[in-house]
Amino acid sequence: MRCLYCQHPETKVTDKRESAEGTRRRRECLKCGKRFTTYENVKEIERFVVKKDGRREPFNRDKVFLGIIKACEKRDVSHEKIESIVKEFEEKIQNQKEIPTKKIGEFVMNKLKKIDKVAYIRFASVYKDFEDVSDFKNIMREVK
Repeated sequence: MRCLYCQHPETKVTDKRESAEGTRRRRECLKCGKRFTTYENVKEIERFVVKKDGRREPFNRDKVFLGIIKACEKRDVSHEKIESIVKEFEEKIQNQKEIPTKKIGEFVMNKLKKIDKVAYIRFASVYKDFEDVSDFKNIMREVK
């Protein structure tokens, strides 16, 4: 940390406390001896979802969560299991600024395929935009 007064590159922390504004650090310059306070906050990376048509919108974990909830409606899939899928996806993308919808859909489909075939087919029907019964037949063959 550079000194605010003389720009010397080295300071020492004389006091550290948690506060409403973040981590508060009282610092002292090793050259001029002057003291100053800094605040440290964690800022999350703003993530965007890239839609099929190229539009971008902010990532919303609730949309992923609700999509899985709808696919698992009246199925024996616990709320905790759904939460763990969403959490695992968030961990996977934590350093990415842009996430294609294709990546979200494929991740969720792979997870649902392992835990509940009906939920997998429901999710796939929306994600892949099924148009007729033949699309359902094809995916059912894939599941078998």
